[in-house]
Amino acid sequence: MVHISRISFRKYGNFVDNLRLYVRGGSGGMGLPRLGGQGGDGGNVWVVATKSMTLKSIKDKYPHKRFVGEPGVNSSVRVLKGDKGKDKEIFAPVGITVTSDEGKVLGHLNAEGDRVMVAKGGPGGSFYSAFQPSKGQAKHIRLDLKLIADMGLVGFPNAGKSSLLTAMSNATPQIASYAFTTLKPEVGKLMYPDYKQISIADLPGLIEGAHINKGMGHKFLKHVERTKQLLFVVDVCGFQLANKTPFRPAFEAVQLLTKELELYKEELVLKPALLVVNKMDLPSAEDKLQELKEQLQNPDEFSDLLPDDMIPKNYITFRHVVPVSATNGFGIDHLKSCIRESLDEEAAIAIKAIHQDRLQTLRNQSSS
Repeated sequence: MVHISRISFRKYGNFVDNLRLYVRGGSGGMGLPRLGGQGGDGGNVWVVATKSMTLKSIKDKYPHKRFVGEPGVNSSVRVLKGDKGKDKEIFAPVGITVTSDEGKVLGHLNAEGDRVMVAKGGPGGSFYSAFQPSKGQAKHIRLDLKLIADMGLVGFPNAGKSSLLTAMSNATPQIASYAFTTLKPEVGKLMYPDYKQISIADLPGLIEGAHINKGMGHKFLKHVERTKQLLFVVDVCGFQLANKTPFRPAFEAVQLLTKELELYKEELVLKPALLVVNKMDLPSAEDKLQELKEQLQNPDEFSDLLPDDMIPKNYITFRHVVPVSATNGFGIDHLKSCIRESLDEEAAIAIKAIHQDRLQTLRNQSSS
């Protein structure tokens, strides 16, 4: 019997898949009653999609998470019609759904350049408003990364990801004994006794060089961005893509997967991650598992096993390391429990953060 142990525990990941922001349109400019002058409208606030931005970047760059359009220009003797205030643009990543605090969908950012107006500037003062301007719209909005699954399976071809998904869920992906079986994401649902459902995506297998678009390359890595957490899957006996490529033991396979994600976008390796060590039904699997555990506990001591260009900047600390056999079902129930535990922990942290954010908003309002 294999003893299943947790190698280490990371309290929470730094990957950001949702963000709450305060937005306010600019106030309108004052009108000029004696000459009938009209003040300029306040600037609007927009969310604009750009490939170079992540939600974590927004959070880090704008810690106060407040975005306000500029006020409209007052009417004057020289310029009776005041200029409109400058719009405020919030640059956000592609693949975002913009919602109100109440959950109403305001728009989707599906491609670079897509834009959604989230707060309208106030009208300038005019004859119809007794030349008094209006304030701009003010609200809280949420930017949510549109996820294809709670968990994304990450592994080299033929690591057993499709077999694992079949063993855990209701999905029926194509399974064969050759590489590149999975050509598009296959999403399965894990069902729990309390009717909780968790989605897991089997993603196309990575190869060395995926970050520069070899193999499925960017097509695969794009989908990795759209999962809450990562489920690394490695063959306990190691991996070799072809006769001309080097053989990679399990430890090297883990670090190479990490490096490919890191080279594509460093933020990906900040996601909470679990490691599944598959094919425990193979001969000598137990000895290889113990070796892998020792290497993962002290990765720096074994970095000399890796080529220089394979060493990640930061080693991933897996929340759970779970040995399984997708073939005979060993360890599958425990893996499902670990997945549930990890996602529940992350959800609790997110809810706590939202409550703290709302409490801080109330304190700011009461002090102003």
